[in-house]
Formats: sequence, structure tokens, C-alpha cells
Amino acid sequence: MARVRVLLADDHAEMLERVVSLVGVEFDVVGAVGDGQSVLDAVAALQPDVVVLDISMPVMSGLAAAARLGECRQPPRIVFLTVHDDTAFVEAARSVGAMGYVTKRHIRTDLVPAIRLAFEGRTQFPEPVVEPHERLAR
Repeated sequence: MARVRVLLADDHAEMLERVVSLVGVEFDVVGAVGDGQSVLDAVAALQPDVVVLDISMPVMSGLAAAARLGECRQPPRIVFLTVHDDTAFVEAARSVGAMGYVTKRHIRTDLVPAIRLAFEGRTQFPEPVVEPHERLAR
């Protein structure tokens, strides 16, 4: 069985290196780019199964790139890997068709399973953030 082909996108070279070393054991990393426009170009050229995207990138944000990828005839599955743990970002990721959302602080435990699930057509999103005063009201 062929390995899942993954394209990585983050504007920090150190983070790209870290992600390659983490996911490259299980998946074929077909490319790594540093901005949203390069994601679109790389997807057209490399045809990855899954794209792991940062949200905050130059030229075009990860959210904008994901929305554009959703217009493709056969779009890749999208997993966001980001520092943003705000519910609004999670919902924005869902709205552009993402299959997964992983915060960078959970990269070691959550990224590989999120990629695997996305490839299988299943989703992985964090539980909604509940403020302490909201927990008391429940």
C-alpha cells in the first residue's frame, strides 16, 4: 500500500524541519513551502493527499489557501497546524473544509493521528474552549 503523500506549509524553517522529522517516519513528505501562494503552486505540481497548513503565513494565509484548494476538482485533505487555540480559528478552519486542527503545543501527540484521520476522510478537532465561569454555569 502506498504511503500518504503530505505537503507541509509553515513560514518558519525550524518548524518545517521539526514537522518533517516527526511525520516523515510514517508519511511521504513531498514538499515544504513557506507561504500560502506557494501551497497552491505545490499542490498543483505535487498532488499531495494531505496538506498540513499553518494559519498565519505571508503572501496568503493558510485559511485563504485552504479555501482556494477547496475549489479544486480533487482537493487534498487539509489539516491545520497552528499556535492559535482560539475557538474562532477552529471554526474558521472548519468553514474552509479542514479535516483536522492541531495546535503546535500538541504536535507530538496529535499531528500524525490527524493526518491519518484526514486521509481516511475523518476529522479531528479540539474540544471547544470553555471559560471557567462557563463551566460553573453548566
